[in-house]
Amino acid sequence: MTDVLEALQATLEARKSASADSSYVAGLYQQGLNKILEKLGEEATETILSAKDYDGSNGARRELVAETADLWFHSLVMLTHLGVSYDEVLDTLGNRLGTSGLEEKAARTEA
Repeated sequence: MTDVLEALQATLEARKSASADSSYVAGLYQQGLNKILEKLGEEATETILSAKDYDGSNGARRELVAETADLWFHSLVMLTHLGVSYDEVLDTLGNRLGTSGLEEKAARTEA
């Protein structure tokens, strides 16, 4: 999985210097953080709606997977735009393994 994330992050980094005419991501970067966040919100909503309507059929499964891929992709665009690596997110998730979600959330509010 990290091979895919590495390749994707490298591509997203390269798009920072690409022409907006040649790349969808370069166009998002050029439009700025607010546009990236708007797109991320749109993808989150589409993922939620796809999950809400999920009926277990192959078509619904494909749609849910595709919408989730779009959500993850646009999350990576946001992180890359802000100079944050996916590794930081994976490290945080790794650190949470084996910890109760209730304990982890309580620790965040105490800090």
